[in-house]
Amino acid sequence: MIDFDKDSVCILIPTLNEEATIQQLIRDFHEEGFHNIFVIDGNSSDKTRELAEAEGARVEVQHAKGKGQAVQQAFEMIDSPYVVMTDGDRTYLASDIYTMIEPLVEGKADQVIGNRFANYEKGAFTKLNLLGNQMLNKLFGLAYGIWLEDILSGYRGFTKRAIKDFHLNETGFEIETEIAVDSVRKEHRIEVVPITYITRHSSGATKLNPLTDGFKIGTTIYKLAKLHNPMFYFGAIGGGFVVAGTITGIFVISEWLQGVTRIPMTILTALLIISGIQMLIFGMLSDLVVSLHRETMRMMRKNQK
Repeated sequence: MIDFDKDSVCILIPTLNEEATIQQLIRDFHEEGFHNIFVIDGNSSDKTRELAEAEGARVEVQHAKGKGQAVQQAFEMIDSPYVVMTDGDRTYLASDIYTMIEPLVEGKADQVIGNRFANYEKGAFTKLNLLGNQMLNKLFGLAYGIWLEDILSGYRGFTKRAIKDFHLNETGFEIETEIAVDSVRKEHRIEVVPITYITRHSSGATKLNPLTDGFKIGTTIYKLAKLHNPMFYFGAIGGGFVVAGTITGIFVISEWLQGVTRIPMTILTALLIISGIQMLIFGMLSDLVVSLHRETMRMMRKNQK
């Protein structure tokens, strides 16, 4: 086991109505020797804050709503060399913290992501959850060229430098996605480690809606690609126009072969295909600009060292 000062690690726990699990979760970390515990609470209507304070945790109430806003506020307040973030529903094991913290302490990573799919209990995921996670992970890989296996994991470790380097804006459950995107953009060293994911406590209802939140996360992945991989962003739009133009074009040609001329549809087909090609060209030019900017920033960081 690695040797490090456990007080140098801040355990960050964003909460909202977690009275069924928060007390035992904090005790779990205490048993592992970690006492620097920071609970950022989203104005819980139950006894989450009182129970957390009774266990010796530092408790702050977030200024607004949403997990993303809570994480942003907490990152501004934390000054510890290392931060390990986990969910308040106790679906992650405190004993996995050593796996999470090791790459950070050894200087191998700026961020560590716990891979839930490496070992999860039966019933921890619904079939819809599994399908949605797989689709979003693949979309992320296609958009950013890096396959992180579990971009939505709530068990993450960071160095102080990494959290102070983040520029985050998402206020909801999209925050894990934005953290992953910003880390890729800033060229942080990211390691994915296997962890155990267990079923949710019977009294702890999930706050995440698989459909609406899944759509928001997918939209976030696509939206943020505009600055990191514009060829993917504009290419998807351009490809859509070209496909639509091809479909209308096939219809126009089939009608023409039968002696029917579709002038409006012909014009629409031409506009769709031309617009699509223009978007693809714009994507290529934008990608060139982003690549040059990335190389310039890389050289500046190298010179600063």
